Amino acid sequence: MQREHGSLAVRDRREHEQSCGAEQRRGTARTARVMSERSLQRLYEDPATPLSSGLERAQLQAAMLADIASAARRRLVAVDVGCGDGMATALAAACCAATPGADVSLIGLDWSSAAVDRARRRGVPVARAAVDGSGLPLASGSVDVVVMSELIEHLVDTDAALAEARRVLVPGGALLLSTPNLAAWYNRVLLGFGVQPLFTEVSLHGIYGRPGRQVVGHLRIFTRRSLRELLAAAGFADITITGAPYHDVPRPFRPVDRLFCRTPSLSSILLASARRSA
Repeated sequence: MQREHGSLAVRDRREHEQSCGAEQRRGTARTARVMSERSLQRLYEDPATPLSSGLERAQLQAAMLADIASAARRRLVAVDVGCGDGMATALAAACCAATPGADVSLIGLDWSSAAVDRARRRGVPVARAAVDGSGLPLASGSVDVVVMSELIEHLVDTDAALAEARRVLVPGGALLLSTPNLAAWYNRVLLGFGVQPLFTEVSLHGIYGRPGRQVVGHLRIFTRRSLRELLAAAGFADITITGAPYHDVPRPFRPVDRLFCRTPSLSSILLASARRSA
């Protein structure tokens, strides 16, 4: 009997230690995430950090939105999540306005107060909000199109962001997403020579192991395959991924970069279009 009580006491102590250890690990993870988000926010509020990218990519994505709107034959509500300085948002609004039958109410959302200020100066209707934290200030099923231009690679929690995008979309609503391609044609060459691929960053304080100087806070870099599988796992269907060029490719290589856009798995930028499944 005494041995049984002793065994129970040992087991209870072990379970208590395991429970305390699990709680400690969760607390450590929460602290690390808060610290990471604060570091990123300092980066994004830095006036030297770029808040827009890629005119040609923005034009292609604007045309995708205009095509969706013109086919709908009704007024659509669209949000540009992570709109940055509003350049792409304003371009998309202008493209829709110039497309017959494309009637879109488009607003921008961004986490950075500096970005929101710049977007407002462009005349873009904009509000400050985060997609992967407390969530978007939008009702469920209230949006026809969610645009994420060069956003997902900056996020700590991509799963939460896609779940939030799906939440606010109407059934069958569209997600338009763009992000750099880890497996771009030149990255395959660079990695073969032991050079860190473009778009990837190992520090928030500098660029190491590859060409470039500007830190922009890239945390998650996708291939065409990984992006498609993530979108499918997040509850999206009818996924189409095309290619777009990268604006910082050296001028002599730009014709080659545009040529590789015909093969999305090798292109610089991935342009995804998907529908919220029922």
